[in-house]
Amino acid sequence: MKPYYEHAGITIYHGDCREIAPTLQFEAVVSDPPWGMNADTDSRRFSGGYYGSSGRERRGNGKAWGPIVGDDATFDPSPWLACEHVVLWGYHHFAARLPVGTVLVWVKRADEILGTFLSDAELAWRKGGHGVYVHRKQFPPPSRGAEAFGSPAHPTQKPLSVMRWSIERSGAPAGAVVLDPFMGSGTTLRAAKDLGRKAIGIEIEERYCEIAAKRLAQEVFDFAGATA
Repeated sequence: MKPYYEHAGITIYHGDCREIAPTLQFEAVVSDPPWGMNADTDSRRFSGGYYGSSGRERRGNGKAWGPIVGDDATFDPSPWLACEHVVLWGYHHFAARLPVGTVLVWVKRADEILGTFLSDAELAWRKGGHGVYVHRKQFPPPSRGAEAFGSPAHPTQKPLSVMRWSIERSGAPAGAVVLDPFMGSGTTLRAAKDLGRKAIGIEIEERYCEIAAKRLAQEVFDFAGATA
């Protein structure tokens, strides 16, 4: 199958990962798959939120992203478990389908707003081990506003620092090829590029393949996108 994008050890395929992944060679899977929660991605409902009357000025008007492909069914992690190194975000949504492993925690709220707006943290499962490890990349408190974080290109896009940490925590050696079968806007691939690693992304929606290719074309660290 011809790649959608290929440059400097980073490759993108447009299509269904269940069909494409078996044809590829990789040593690690690091991904934020659809969790199976049928998420409401219309962020316009949060334009006021915690920020009160000045919410629209700080957060903007929000966006109707549309549904996440595959999020209407419980995620099945089994196709990826044979891989030696695996990190899957959204762990608590499909924990019953996973063996005991390491838990990664992304704390995403500043201390002063813990418990005030949606989840304070997100969880990932890492294959092997028994520990719990924490990474802090916090959204800004109300005094700083959303302008400190930039604009996401996907409704569930992770910060770059979170995906860099995920790759490093996966235990995959430096020469291992990292696969993100649910690539979205390409944050895992951008993180891999910044770390000097080879990576493959698969995405079923072509609009996100285009966004990811543009992010990867940047030859400097994408710190402006590190918050989305």
